[in-house]
Amino acid sequence: MYIEPTVKMEEVDGEELVKKFAEEMERMLGRKMKSVKRLAEAAEDADLYHEFNATLEFDYYNSMLINSVDKDGNAIELGGEFPLEENEHFNKLQVNTLQSDIQVPTNVYNKDPGILNGVYMSEALNDVFVDNFQKDPTLTWQYFGSATGFFRLYPGIAWTPDENGVVTFDCRNRNWYIQAATSPKDIIIVVDVSGSMKGLRLTIAKHTINTILDTLGENDFVNVIAYSDYVQYVEPCFKGTLVQADLDNREHFKLLVEELQVKGEGKVKKAMKESFKILNEAASLGQGSLCNQAIMLITDGAMEDYEEVFQEFNWPERRVRVFTYLIGREVTFADTVKWIACNNKGYYTHVSTLADVQENVMEYLHVLSRPMVINHDHDIIWTEAYMDSALFNTQAQSLLLMTSVAMPVFSKKKETLSHGILLGVVGTDVPLRELMRLAPRYKLGVHGYAFLNTNNGYILAHPDLRPLYKEGKKLKPKPNYNSVDLAEVEWEDTDETLRTAMVKGETGTLSLDVRATVEKGRRVMFLKNDYFYTTINETPFSLGMVLTRGHGEYIFIGNVSVREGLNDLMQPDVSIANEWTYCETDIDPHHRKLTQLQAVFRYLTGKEPDLECDEELLRQTLFDAVVTAPMEAYWTALMLNPSGMDEGVETAFLGTRSGLMRVTRYVGIEKRVAKKFLSPSDKENIFTMDHFPVWYRRAAEYPAGKFLYYIPKEDTRGRDYFLSAPPHTVVIVFLNKLHSNTKGRDYFLSTPTQIQSPWQPACLATASSDRQRAPLSRRCPEWHPIPYVVHYFCPGFTETHRE
Repeated sequence: MYIEPTVKMEEVDGEELVKKFAEEMERMLGRKMKSVKRLAEAAEDADLYHEFNATLEFDYYNSMLINSVDKDGNAIELGGEFPLEENEHFNKLQVNTLQSDIQVPTNVYNKDPGILNGVYMSEALNDVFVDNFQKDPTLTWQYFGSATGFFRLYPGIAWTPDENGVVTFDCRNRNWYIQAATSPKDIIIVVDVSGSMKGLRLTIAKHTINTILDTLGENDFVNVIAYSDYVQYVEPCFKGTLVQADLDNREHFKLLVEELQVKGEGKVKKAMKESFKILNEAASLGQGSLCNQAIMLITDGAMEDYEEVFQEFNWPERRVRVFTYLIGREVTFADTVKWIACNNKGYYTHVSTLADVQENVMEYLHVLSRPMVINHDHDIIWTEAYMDSALFNTQAQSLLLMTSVAMPVFSKKKETLSHGILLGVVGTDVPLRELMRLAPRYKLGVHGYAFLNTNNGYILAHPDLRPLYKEGKKLKPKPNYNSVDLAEVEWEDTDETLRTAMVKGETGTLSLDVRATVEKGRRVMFLKNDYFYTTINETPFSLGMVLTRGHGEYIFIGNVSVREGLNDLMQPDVSIANEWTYCETDIDPHHRKLTQLQAVFRYLTGKEPDLECDEELLRQTLFDAVVTAPMEAYWTALMLNPSGMDEGVETAFLGTRSGLMRVTRYVGIEKRVAKKFLSPSDKENIFTMDHFPVWYRRAAEYPAGKFLYYIPKEDTRGRDYFLSAPPHTVVIVFLNKLHSNTKGRDYFLSTPTQIQSPWQPACLATASSDRQRAPLSRRCPEWHPIPYVVHYFCPGFTETHRE
């Protein structure tokens, strides 16, 4: 690594930096899109040369049955030996990276001729899966979701059913499948609630509505109308309009649908007129999806003269498709209901039981996909952020936010081109943490951060997006975790200037005075933030970046020799942020078990020259290791000198912008009060992907010469407190005894310091114990006078404290 022996301060160019980050993200996402395109081409070619065989017998690897044997020890049908081994890249799951396998929902017959032919045809994808993974080792799950219901997944895994042995996962219900299979759409759901719809019919109708709602996404618009003697909007506030089919609105509709009651006579004519008026008005005003429009009519029969409605509103163009769902076992009105659909470019289905709902609802997706198929529009789609806990039940999902890129697969056979046959959807997942690694924390400063949002204004990734909550010992996704609007997090943007610009995909800057919370919202810092934003080309995403005035405006850069830096970096008191990417360890399988510190050492010593490392971050880390080395010597001398350290000091530590930390423990783990402090599980107080340590952030904003008391909420039952000091290097001493009237609460005491002038922890310990007796300047005469306001810094230290 080239070393330029300089020390300098550089100004950070936010506009250039955000563009650089966006270009790197574009390249990364572009590789994923190329992989998906290769899958789509391979699937279409395989289908082109495959002849359907109704009597085909084919033994494939069923992910529910692999490695299963009968009572005699023989492999069961569709089982067979399928080698699995733990893989670091796939969340330490047991996988087979040489082969994909097949998942079939419980309600689909796994040896149906359509399934067997589709599985046989899609065997051609195995080689493409493996080749994609070799070309781009950062790829995660790759898959093909078939229109017939099976799901081919690479790498192959053993699928885990629920407690009843049932697999309800159906790839055709997933957002990535629905978005890729159809264009954006405006949907009016019209449901009959007349007296004849009582009992099971109403139950089936409600389930049908909910299933239709589940097929909609953020790019779709919807409303639900019920009719009997009169037209009734299930949500009166949405009267005469379309609303975005985001998660909040879909769930709201579901709650209201459950409250529907039957009464009166069914008069569909008024409801159909109202529906056409809504759709026509949306189209004329440029509202809604500006694409497909459809009415979903759910009824047990239609007796009115409805033809004039279609003549007035929909014929001859038939711009609005009408799909009809005949509910119940009675087929008296089947011809009438079928006529409505067939004469309005829709589809008719008969739903007689609850079990029929799922398959019958999915048929409308095939109809809406036909124009795309006929035109061969291979549109690539990106989903909103999600946690696919349903994908592998609880065993395989890691509760990480991800987005999926997907693409439709069409039949290219000449005899089917005019019919528009959708074969399925191919896709791959992109963990958002991997994407955000391309905007490294050290370049953004102590309070800086990057974030992503979609063209719908929803957050894709943001350090303040907390999608999980704790239920007992388990972490679970919050109900609406993936429909959090940017305005809800960047709430200082009261005019929504930032949100509007990013939704439009613009490039620009904005400055805001913000109140940033730390310690999980318990404390506030007043900052001046500069926002920089731009679009990520070929995606519906925009990237935002925040630099804080002061620490975010400049970066301090220094260089030392590799030999000198490594000598200090590999000392036992030194660690680096393992969540940061100093070296890319996920490309070569042999590197995946290396920690970041091990990877850095092997790269710099020439043992792993092929590692891809961040040269700028490595230079800064080596520099920080050398510059902070005197602190280790000083702390060690105090430990070896019996009179050098007062009783009660547990830990001395420091942190730097490069993610480097030095930690000296004065007390063994068995006697240490704060056992969790600075451990890997203590996310608040170590360097992570999302933030600098809380003591670092708070101390960095403190005036020079003042001490900061920090009270960790989780440790308030102990008798520990911390002393910290900014700015570039934060030095902290950990103590475990307080004056009796502190009521056992823990706190940090911090002050700005220079690394060349280590301060005396014994003096600080005395001062803090006598915190209400005298200013620190009297206890430490060699220091400059320091104003010391206990009530401002440490509200928990007196009887005025409130939990």
